[in-house]
Amino acid sequence: MKLKPETVAAWDAYLQAANDKMQARLQPGAHFLWLDDEPDRAEKIRTKGPYIAPMVKDIPRKVPSGLIHDWLGVGFVPNVKIEDILRVVRDYDRYKDVYRPGVIDSAFRRTDGMQDFFFMRLANRSVVAKTALDTEGVASYIRVDDTRWYGVSNTTEIREIDKFGTEEQRTLPPDEGTGLIWRLSSITRLEERDGGVYAELEAIALSRDIPAAFRLLVTPIVRRVSRDSLATSLHQTKVAIDDRMLRRAQEAQ
Repeated sequence: MKLKPETVAAWDAYLQAANDKMQARLQPGAHFLWLDDEPDRAEKIRTKGPYIAPMVKDIPRKVPSGLIHDWLGVGFVPNVKIEDILRVVRDYDRYKDVYRPGVIDSAFRRTDGMQDFFFMRLANRSVVAKTALDTEGVASYIRVDDTRWYGVSNTTEIREIDKFGTEEQRTLPPDEGTGLIWRLSSITRLEERDGGVYAELEAIALSRDIPAAFRLLVTPIVRRVSRDSLATSLHQTKVAIDDRMLRRAQEAQ
């Protein structure tokens, strides 16, 4: 299967709209965080734990020959600074340790101005066939002011590894393969207040379409996998931050 131009066009348009919404949150008078759009959201996140849900009701969203998955995860990390979180999320060499088993290899490539370039090999555990994805990505983290940062991350290339881990393993050209993941993107917002940092992660992905005959059966599974994957990533990030803070405290003694 090959990724079709009309699918890419729909993805590009959706991603542009998501980034436009992010820029709108930077305007005077706007709420930087989603959780401030309604009263009491911040308190609920701080006292009851992470919130994870699709960004809009029609997720996954049908586009020509594809589906767009767009989920939001919101959490609160007490007793840390934004710099503590950035040290973890920009430590790309350790992604293979922090985000296992979803990430099975990772490497920092280089920094060019405000952009970080990195590699990740993602394990595909949603199907029987043994496959993996080699991804090249670029991320930018921008300081808004003393208490707020945001980041944007996108894959620049995804290559599927067919029959991964076997003697028949082969790496396919970009935009060819099963289409379980064609594109990945994320928008992160961080705000330091209330004795810690509120973190919002919008994770967006493009995949192949689900055949109509299986849509009612498969769509709930896709939604559950998306939710669980985001919940796991948020938890793994918090664990990595806690570990780093503990090591720093021990070294200071």
